[in-house]
Amino acid sequence: MSERTGLAPRTRERPPAGEWRPAGRPRPGSPRGRRRSGRARLVAGASGLTLLVLGALLVPWLGGLDQGAVDYDAIRLPPSPEHPFGIDSVGRDVLLRSFAGLWVSLQVAAACAVLSTVIGTLFGALSGLLGGWYDRLLMRVVDAVNAVPHLLLGIVIVALYRGSVLAVIASIGLTHWTTVARVVRAEILSLRGRPFVDAAISGGASRWRVLRRHLLPAVLPQAVLSAVLILPHAVWHETALSFLGLGLPPHLASLGTILGEGRQAVLLGSWWIVVFPSVLLAATTLSVAGIAAWWRDRSLPRRRSEQAL
Repeated sequence: MSERTGLAPRTRERPPAGEWRPAGRPRPGSPRGRRRSGRARLVAGASGLTLLVLGALLVPWLGGLDQGAVDYDAIRLPPSPEHPFGIDSVGRDVLLRSFAGLWVSLQVAAACAVLSTVIGTLFGALSGLLGGWYDRLLMRVVDAVNAVPHLLLGIVIVALYRGSVLAVIASIGLTHWTTVARVVRAEILSLRGRPFVDAAISGGASRWRVLRRHLLPAVLPQAVLSAVLILPHAVWHETALSFLGLGLPPHLASLGTILGEGRQAVLLGSWWIVVFPSVLLAATTLSVAGIAAWWRDRSLPRRRSEQAL
């Protein structure tokens, strides 16, 4: 205690040693920190995906060789300056085949994501708009599809049309739309009681006009986000089918077919045939996940309002 004032002397509190931060750096977990981390995920994801897509488009063309060309004198050649990803068991350049396979896998996955999003959006919108026994019937269809393992159902569909690209797209697109349907249905149900919907109905608008002019544009951000999230999952699903020998035909290189061809080579010590395509697969997933996280934070009103605080 101070003898003159009778009060405790004022002391300057110092932050603990482990919590010091430079001036201007946001605190982890704060709204400013979440916004900065979201922008960092967007930059990292967009940059990674751009580089992967450019590599898939340009590497086979700049390589000057056909990705199916073989060199029997260089079979299972390890990575070298001439062949950074090495040579596979047939004598083909793994770098060219990996990026060519990545482009094929991305195209198939994009088609699957669009098909799943369209089906899920239609089911969810009709279920939430009609209500009643229509809603119960459509949701039981969703439950029935979810009750069957997706990979097993995909194998059955692909086995009926072996080696068909359309069969692979259908097997993935027809089994991954249920999540989109539930998300869109929940959003439609939350929008049905909004004032602008009541005003449109009071003005004489039919339910289909309300769905087309008001509800579908409102759920478009969620539908786009669902399509982005389905993209890496579709890549993995197509890779699994091709790895099992039930996906794309062998002459059409994809990440799954490359991994399926290289599983025997790993036992002989040719690890590069599997490692480099796996790295491309993981990089694609992480890049899309970063973009999806940013899009979720920007599209959902609740998260956007929290970040604005």
